[in-house]
Amino acid sequence: MTAHRRTLRLVLSLLAGLLLAGTVATSARAEDGYRFWGYYQWTNGQWAFSQKGADAYVPPDGAVEGWRFALGGAKPRVPRAAGDFDAICGKTPAETGKKRVALVVDPGTPEDAVAGETPGQASGTCVVTDPKSTGAQILAATGPVRIEKGLTCGIAGYPAKGCGDQVKNIKVPATDPPVTLQIKAAVGSSAPAPAAPDKSGTPWTGIIIAMIVVVLLAGGGFYLTRRRTATK
Repeated sequence: MTAHRRTLRLVLSLLAGLLLAGTVATSARAEDGYRFWGYYQWTNGQWAFSQKGADAYVPPDGAVEGWRFALGGAKPRVPRAAGDFDAICGKTPAETGKKRVALVVDPGTPEDAVAGETPGQASGTCVVTDPKSTGAQILAATGPVRIEKGLTCGIAGYPAKGCGDQVKNIKVPATDPPVTLQIKAAVGSSAPAPAAPDKSGTPWTGIIIAMIVVVLLAGGGFYLTRRRTATK
């Protein structure tokens, strides 16, 4: 087994243990948690923590992927916006030989943030890609991803440091208020962009001005000729 897969299994086991901790009596250790990017899929109208790593899971066409940065304890901290495929990918046409996957990225709240950093707005992006693309490849198509020891540590530069750091005595809210997604432009689509206004046509404004100048010059010349004739 590679070191990468060992690390991945260790993280999944750790998270599974944290989930189980919510069903048993609490202890001092139950208040400890981790600050990390969680990976989710939108399933049956709700977010579900992924049972596979992003580099091992291949979402189908029409799927909705989710990432949430948060302080995690016994209860998973899912993206705060619904996985609405139509809202994210509805305006992006399907393409032969490719799949469309809606990607939700939620940087979390200021309380979740690493000291000195400010999370951005939750966003939704439609990714048009090869049918075999994994969750990791779909995420990477939207911007830079910081990977350390096989873990997704930063997305689009956030956070700039840290990776799965343990935090003592965390305070996790019972619920997270929902947020509205910032819908970004589709990524990977080969559909032609809307045509820009045609500026190569005849420059009528310039022609009209030139005609006015010609008329004025001609009129002035005619006036001078008449004046000279009259003075002879």
